[in-house]
Amino acid sequence: MGTPGYDFCMDVVAMTFASGWASGLNAYATVFLLGMIGRLGGVEGIPLGFQRTDVLVIMGILAVVEFFADKIPYLDSAWDAVSTFIRPVAGALIGALLAGANGDLLPMAMGALGGVTALISHVARSGVRLAVNTSPEPLSNIGASLAGDAALVGVISLAIAYPVQAAILAAVLLIATIALAILLLAQIRKGVAAFRTWLATR
Repeated sequence: MGTPGYDFCMDVVAMTFASGWASGLNAYATVFLLGMIGRLGGVEGIPLGFQRTDVLVIMGILAVVEFFADKIPYLDSAWDAVSTFIRPVAGALIGALLAGANGDLLPMAMGALGGVTALISHVARSGVRLAVNTSPEPLSNIGASLAGDAALVGVISLAIAYPVQAAILAAVLLIATIALAILLLAQIRKGVAAFRTWLATR
């Protein structure tokens, strides 16, 4: 049977990993969901900064913009390219704030965990979406995007009550995405070429 302190640390590490994975998909939605859950549910451990009205409004608007941009082939890849600089930073910030808010773990370590997890999640997800964009019909892109949205909401919601289980689920999804990206490597190369052509015509 684990000690309370050990269990507490494990929960924060698991929450950081799950949030980092989610940030690699949509950093704005991750912050928004955490903030809303903390504000409406009175959940302890969620940074108060995420629960501020101005932060919720801004993150909510950006999450909606990303929701629609992510459904449009090649515009989603352009958004992903810009987000390469945003999602890992958001994952690191969430991890550091989760550690700082609870005071028991080194914020730098949790920031590193969240940032690296978000970067790997982002790269794997972006590669798969480039491959999906080579499909001639738009439904594949929309379906992949909606699946990612549902997974993000599911993992973050689960992480509030069951952080370790959420982290395990996030790890399984991350490994599956990486494996899929490797299998689709040839299609990803075609997607990169098509994306460059798309950019040249803008």
